[in-house]
Amino acid sequence: MHGHGRLTPAFPLVFLTLLCGSAAHAQIVDGATMAPAAQASLTANATLVSQYVSRGVRQSWGKPAAQAGIDYAHPSGWSAGTWVSTISDRFVEEGTVELDIYGGYSGTAGAIGYSALAYYYKYPRAVISATGTKFDYAELSGGLTYKSLYGKYNYTVTRDFFGVTNARGTGYLDVGANHELGDGWMLNLHAGDGRVAGHGNDIWNWRDARAGVTRTLGGGWSAAVAYTRAWGRTDIYKTYTTGVARGGAIDYADVTRGTLVVSVTRTF
Repeated sequence: MHGHGRLTPAFPLVFLTLLCGSAAHAQIVDGATMAPAAQASLTANATLVSQYVSRGVRQSWGKPAAQAGIDYAHPSGWSAGTWVSTISDRFVEEGTVELDIYGGYSGTAGAIGYSALAYYYKYPRAVISATGTKFDYAELSGGLTYKSLYGKYNYTVTRDFFGVTNARGTGYLDVGANHELGDGWMLNLHAGDGRVAGHGNDIWNWRDARAGVTRTLGGGWSAAVAYTRAWGRTDIYKTYTTGVARGGAIDYADVTRGTLVVSVTRTF
């Protein structure tokens, strides 16, 4: 999952999810599998969020974040996009921006929706100074939806995973529901389970959950609010730090503690 915590050596937690956006951080509801578009489309989105929490982990260190994305969809079912968010260098050493690039195929078979996507997560200039390890990594994702229910699994294909070395095979299971309540309201429920591959890397395993609502406001605007939190397999995330001193002191925080996240999005 997207994020980074350092003991020795450092590691970041990670992942994709805006309040109501996932996979790459495309501005779609978690787990959404799109049917092929009637015609080719290019859309953009911009979001202001009270803090950036991805897969239960607080990546903007409790501060607001600015986010934006562009998505292209083809009638054949193929799509591609990019998404960017500000992050905190207290969470990702020397990092201020997360850039996601993604693409793949989505379709439907009767009432079942399916998707096969690839993601690349880039953290420009971010590096763990003690080891020279970068935070960049790539995932493959397969997902299914049925009515308001969804399930999705992301699998890390690069050698390293968000600052964790020799972690190819790291997996994240994302299940939940996005249930229409009527009058523009949607209930969003999510549970996730992350397993970090590699000898000794399981100390970074975590689980997370989120419950919230999204409201369509018209004119391309929407708003969302959710309560989210995570639980680490160990206590490593409760005193998370990059280990880098700022102003003569090293910052620590519980990056998994429960928090309320509010966002406003404009889609163009």
